[in-house]
Amino acid sequence: MPDTLAEQLARFTATTETGSLPGTVVEESKRLVLDSIGCALAGTGEPRGRIGVDYGRMIGGTDGEATILGTGSRSSVFGAAFANGELMNALDFDAVLPPGHVSPYVLPGALAFGESRGISGSDLIAAVALSHEMSYRFGKAMDYLRDTKNGEVALSPILGFSSTVFGATAAIGKVKGYDAGMLANALAIAANISPVNSHRSWLAHSPSSTIKYLNAGVLVQSALTAAHFAELGHRGDLQVLDDADYGYRRFIGTGRWVPEQITDGLGTEWRFPAESTLKPYPHCRILHAPLDALTEIVETNDIKPDEIDAIRAWGEAWVLHPVWLNREISHVHDAQFSIAHGLAVGAHRVTPGKAWQDPDLVFGSSVRELMDKTTFKPHPDWGTEIEKHPSSRPTRIEVDARGTTFSAERRFPKGSPSPDPSTLLTTDELVAKFRVNAEDVIPESEVEGVLDSLLDLEKVGDIRQLLRALGGREHP
Repeated sequence: MPDTLAEQLARFTATTETGSLPGTVVEESKRLVLDSIGCALAGTGEPRGRIGVDYGRMIGGTDGEATILGTGSRSSVFGAAFANGELMNALDFDAVLPPGHVSPYVLPGALAFGESRGISGSDLIAAVALSHEMSYRFGKAMDYLRDTKNGEVALSPILGFSSTVFGATAAIGKVKGYDAGMLANALAIAANISPVNSHRSWLAHSPSSTIKYLNAGVLVQSALTAAHFAELGHRGDLQVLDDADYGYRRFIGTGRWVPEQITDGLGTEWRFPAESTLKPYPHCRILHAPLDALTEIVETNDIKPDEIDAIRAWGEAWVLHPVWLNREISHVHDAQFSIAHGLAVGAHRVTPGKAWQDPDLVFGSSVRELMDKTTFKPHPDWGTEIEKHPSSRPTRIEVDARGTTFSAERRFPKGSPSPDPSTLLTTDELVAKFRVNAEDVIPESEVEGVLDSLLDLEKVGDIRQLLRALGGREHP
């Protein structure tokens, strides 16, 4: 009898080692660790980040063996993993990869257990690589946010990132040294306890839930539970991923199910780096190409916010939903998604980072007034362009100022791999982003050493010292 899908994924997990990975996979995995940790440090001052830390301490105490990043606190593996997932996603500044966000779901469990066991940086890279590859493949096999049909938006009624539970579970099992049999049971259990796909509801409502598209800490806890259930002796339904009528495909709600996307070339073809996107702005990715174009206009022409009479934007066609069209900004969380607010902030030329969600800026009169001068429409070429290349985001911005209309266009946003090499966010640019995120969170004297370790992660013999340096200053 051929191996089930759970067994194939388990074998892939068990046999993945850093030494056999392509150089591009190693480098992108390191970049994702660097970026995710920086985003977590920046998230310590945000409301969602603070809630995640408080809840992590509630479930894991304050005297454990795993670091809550940027807080000066240590907790149990379960508590730290919950908190760190929430911190990584608090600003919506973290990386994007089909099915959506991945790193805040798959990295925290591996980090927490890796620290508790004193694993090497090389072992962490293997866990990061396989968890992102697995998540990407599930994303390509199921309904997706940016699905199109004949150049038009084809948005499914059920969407979400719940399938990251498999990469998260696999990463934990890898760090803990599970064999293929235990891994298969863990992955099968993960399917049955996966959080629901609630993303579509979140898009449709304003004000939107601060839980967002999927609470990172909750999915991390599901993965931790699945892994430990298998370790303690629970048996999973190994056929749950193969049964198209009654299995995971059916109860998670996806209309499209192409398991060949998961299995073809698994272990020999590494596909996630080609669509791994790093964010230069702490805002939903849909606005990044418009922000690139707007930044070009206001910086090149030194346009001040009070000189602007109008901002007109054309961009992604699938975003005409309340979460993005919202203009009633009552919580800093709302600033992460509102198109009008994001463009108004971008016109103020504030360095992207936690300052973008400073209440004085978010609720300031200058931003509010500029929001009223901002409009957004779908770009007519969006559907046909994304069908040509997955990173394509055709965009046009027009700014009326000083009696003149200034304009700029983009096809690919900064941060995405694309045919235009200038869109790649370089490692030097990620380092600069990390420095902004780490400012006033970890001591300046620690930053250089931390960066050296993260950039040469494969040379780190034990990640405990690195994680403890990333603990930062104590917060109440």
